[in-house]
Amino acid sequence: MHASRPRGDTVTRSRWGFALAVVAALAFGGAALGGTAIASATPPVPLGDSRVVDGADVLTPTQESAVNDHLVAVSDAADLDLWVVYVDHFTNPSNAEDWANQVAYDNSLGPDQYVLAVATEGGAFYLSGDPQYGPVSDAKLGDIEDTRIGPRLSAGDWAGAATAAADGLAAAVGVSMGGSSDGGSGAPGIGGILLIVLAIAVVGVIVWLVVRSRRKAAPAPAGEVPLEELAKQAASALVQTDDAVKTSEQELGFATAQFGDAATAEFTRVLGEAKTGLDEAFHLKQQLDDDEPDTPEQTRAWNTRILELCTAANAALDAKAAEFDELRKLEQNAPEALARVQERRIAVAGDPADVAQRLAGLRATYAPDELASIADNPEQAAQRLAFADESLATAEHAIGAGDGAAAAVSIRAAEVAVAQVRALKDAVASRADELARAESGARALIADLEGDFVAAAGLPDADGGLAAIIAAARQTVDAAKAHLGGGQRRPLATLEQLERANADVDARIAHVRGVEEQRRRAAQQLEQVIMQAQGQVTAAEDFVAARRGAVGATARTRLAEAGSTLVHARQLAASDPQQAVQLAQRANELARQAMQHAQRDVSTFSSGGGGSDLGGAILGGILVNSLLGGGSRGSSVPRSGGFGGGSRSSGGFGGSRSGGSRSSGGSRGGSFSAGSFGGSGTRSRRGGGRF
Repeated sequence: MHASRPRGDTVTRSRWGFALAVVAALAFGGAALGGTAIASATPPVPLGDSRVVDGADVLTPTQESAVNDHLVAVSDAADLDLWVVYVDHFTNPSNAEDWANQVAYDNSLGPDQYVLAVATEGGAFYLSGDPQYGPVSDAKLGDIEDTRIGPRLSAGDWAGAATAAADGLAAAVGVSMGGSSDGGSGAPGIGGILLIVLAIAVVGVIVWLVVRSRRKAAPAPAGEVPLEELAKQAASALVQTDDAVKTSEQELGFATAQFGDAATAEFTRVLGEAKTGLDEAFHLKQQLDDDEPDTPEQTRAWNTRILELCTAANAALDAKAAEFDELRKLEQNAPEALARVQERRIAVAGDPADVAQRLAGLRATYAPDELASIADNPEQAAQRLAFADESLATAEHAIGAGDGAAAAVSIRAAEVAVAQVRALKDAVASRADELARAESGARALIADLEGDFVAAAGLPDADGGLAAIIAAARQTVDAAKAHLGGGQRRPLATLEQLERANADVDARIAHVRGVEEQRRRAAQQLEQVIMQAQGQVTAAEDFVAARRGAVGATARTRLAEAGSTLVHARQLAASDPQQAVQLAQRANELARQAMQHAQRDVSTFSSGGGGSDLGGAILGGILVNSLLGGGSRGSSVPRSGGFGGGSRSSGGFGGSRSGGSRSSGGSRGGSFSAGSFGGSGTRSRRGGGRF
C-alpha cells in the first residue's frame, strides 16, 4: 500500500531530471572542486520514491539503503509512513518546524504520514505530523523526539535517529519492530568527496529551482521595513485580502451546495470573523489617508496592524479551505477512502473488553479520583465506535446512490470517530503508565526528604523555622506512605503533596546551604515536577479532546494557561530552576482545575441526555462544529491554493521543548496573490529541538 503512494508530479520529476543533468556536467567538468564541502542552506525539498533524502551526505550508500528498507518495513507493519530528510541548514523557512511542515504540504502528505527533518550543521530537527487526524498523538510525537531522536542526533548517529523515529511511530500505534538497524559508518574517501561535490551541486540547483518556481520571499519584520515600503505592503495586503474574502464567499456558496449547511457552519463563522478583521483594516487605512497628519509612530503601528489583520484573515480562511479540499478529495476517491477508514475501524476496535479489563485492573489498585479522567473511556469508546459504524454505513449507501459529497462527509465523520476511539483507549494505557511513574517518583521523593531530615539535623536553626518545616514535612511523608499502600493508592495526589513539602524544605535549607546548592537540588527536582505537570496536562488534554462537544470555555482556558505555564517552566529550567519548579507546580494545578471544570461540563451534558451513540458523537465534537476539525488539537494539512491550519511552537532539544501546551506559537503569514482566497498556513505540530 505504502510503496505505491506517489510523491510529486511530472513537473517535479522533470526539474529533478534537469537538476541531475546539471550535476553531471558539474561532476565531469569540475574536477578541481576538491577539498572540504561547504555547508549549504536548503529550502523544503520534494520527496521522491525513496524514504530518505540525504541532502547533507551524512549516510553511506549502505546506511541509506538500510534506513530506507527499515522505513518501508515500518510502513507495511504499522500502516503509517515516515520520510527522513537530512540537509545542512534549513532556509525559506529557517525554522525547523515550518521547514518540515512545508515539506509535508508541498508533497501532499496525509494524516498518517510523517516527516523527520534534520539540519545536520544547524543542529536542529523536527518530526512533522498531524495529531488531529493522524494515529499518533502530540504527547507521543514529543516523546519520540525527546527519547529516541534527540539523543541519537546528539551522538551523531544519523541513521540510528531515522530508524529510531520509525520504531517510535510504530510503537505509538502498538506495533513492535524489534531492534533497529543503525547502518555502518566509514570514511568517505575519494568517492565521498565526489558525493559531497554532487550534493552541493544538487542543493544549489534545487535552491534555484525551488525559489524561482515555488517559494515567495518572506517579508521583513515590520519594524525593519521603511515606512514607505510598509505602507505599500499594507495597501497590497488590503486589496488581496479583500479579493480573498470575496472569493471565499463564493467558495462558501459552492461548499454549502455541495456538502450542506451543517458541514459549512464553521466555515461561515470563520468567514464572518475574517470580514470583521478586514473592516478594521480598512478603517485604519482610512485614518492613514485622511487629512489629519499622523506621526511616524502611528503610521508604522497602523500599517503593521493592517498587515496583521490581513494575515489573520487569510490564515483563518486557509484553515477551513484545506478541510474542504480534503472533503473534495474524499468525494473523488470515496470508495478507496471508505475502505481505508473501514480498515482503521477494524484495527482500532480490537477486543472491546480489553480496555474495560485494563481499567478494572487499575480500579483494583488506585483510588477513584486518580482514574477520574478515564473512568468512562470504555463507554465513550463504544459510543464512538457505534457512531463510526453508522457513518460508514451511511457513506456506503451514499456511494451506492452516487452521492459522493454525502459520502465524503460521512467518511470524515467516521474517520474522526475512529481516531477518538484510539485516543480513548490509548488514554487508559497512558494513565496506567503515568500512575506507575508517579508512584515511583513519590517513593524516590520520600527517600530524598528523609535524607533532608538527616541533613537538616546538623544545620544551624537559630529561629526554629527549619525545625517547623521539617516537622510538617515528616507528617506529609507519613501520610504519603499510607497513600502508597493497599488497594486505594493515590500516587498522583501524593506526589504533588510531597513535591510541595520538598520545595518547602529545600527553600528553608537554602538559607543555610546557600543559593547555588539549592539551584542544584531544584534542577534535580525539576525533571520530576515537570513530568508530573506534563502528565496532568496530557490527561486533561486527552479528556477534553474526546469530549470537546461538552467542554466549555473555563476548562479550556485553564488548560491553555497550564500549557503556557509549563512552556515557561521549561524555558527557565537552566537559568532559574527554582522559579521553573514553581511554574511547573502552577501548571499542574491549572491542569487539575481544567480537568475538574471539564468533568463538571461533561457531567452536565450527560445529565441532559447525552448518553446515546449520537450524544456521544456530539460530546466528542464530531458533529457540526467539530465535524471539520474546529476546536481540536492540531490542524489539517493545507495544500497549495487552499486554506491552511494553525501552527505550534517548537521547543529546544535538551529540555527546552514545549511542554503540555497545544497552544500556537504564532501563525504563518498569509499569501497575498491576486485572485486567491486565504494564505498559507502551518500544520499543527510541536517539538523538534537542538542537538
